[in-house]
Amino acid sequence: MASLTLLVMAAGIGSRYGGLKQIDPVGPNGEIVVEYSVYDALRAGFDKVVFVIRSEIEDAFRERIGRSVESRVETTYVLQELDRLPAGFSLPAGRTKPWGTGHAILCARRSVVTPFAAINADDFYGRTAFDALAGHLRNAGDSGGISDYAMVGYVLENTLSEHGHVARGVCKTGADGCLVDIRERQRVRGFPDGVKFAGDDGAWVGLPAGSFVSMNIWGFTPGLFGELEARFPAFLRASAPDILKAEFLIPEVVGSLVREGKARVKILPTAEKWFGVTYPEDRARVQAAIREIVARGVYPEDLWEA
Repeated sequence: MASLTLLVMAAGIGSRYGGLKQIDPVGPNGEIVVEYSVYDALRAGFDKVVFVIRSEIEDAFRERIGRSVESRVETTYVLQELDRLPAGFSLPAGRTKPWGTGHAILCARRSVVTPFAAINADDFYGRTAFDALAGHLRNAGDSGGISDYAMVGYVLENTLSEHGHVARGVCKTGADGCLVDIRERQRVRGFPDGVKFAGDDGAWVGLPAGSFVSMNIWGFTPGLFGELEARFPAFLRASAPDILKAEFLIPEVVGSLVREGKARVKILPTAEKWFGVTYPEDRARVQAAIREIVARGVYPEDLWEA
């Protein structure tokens, strides 16, 4: 069976949450969200985990996750630092925000040599998502200059927060079930007459009902790292007017690769209902949802019991 790596992006600041949501307990025995993702990934056949974190939370994160994960699977930690920039670039004065998910994955280049899944640490994805990704990645292979990727597609309405707006990569899918385009939409939220996002002028724009969205759960081959390395400098140059806030986002990179004919991204549909901890008020909902799933027998009461 092919070796598979789970890359977990856990360096986000969580400004809307107001704390270290990556290690906030939500399970019946104090489990954190990412432990359920790791548990599901191990069941699906992944055999290595790479956590991308930042130095400020390294000690707390390693102490918390080490109790459960390190003894069960090969585990590596990578630091996503603001000054990890290409030659010729320096950290702009006043930049405090991480550079985004594309940069997070790029930081792990030396630690990932197999096909890999990339996920957020603070999102609950569901068991079937990891099963689907593992199935695709075991047979993935770049060919003819076209990279072979996958994305678990969630129905837009199943990914909203009751407590505020969210950002979502909204997808356009072709008849062959592959991604045609993906656009990052900000301030997405539900209204009585449908789901909308805030456009550049602040006006609310409707989104098609039933759209697939990216929840940053991707399947990649290692060739992605070369693309990220080549595109990050161009991003930095283009983002000069907004360099304190601009983010190098993986949905935007993937969308560009698809439009340029350099990648084929299979959409793996799921009926799973996403939940995560974007806002403090989300925590109680996540706790209740996990308890309900545990009660159905999907997970044991004590996740890591022998």
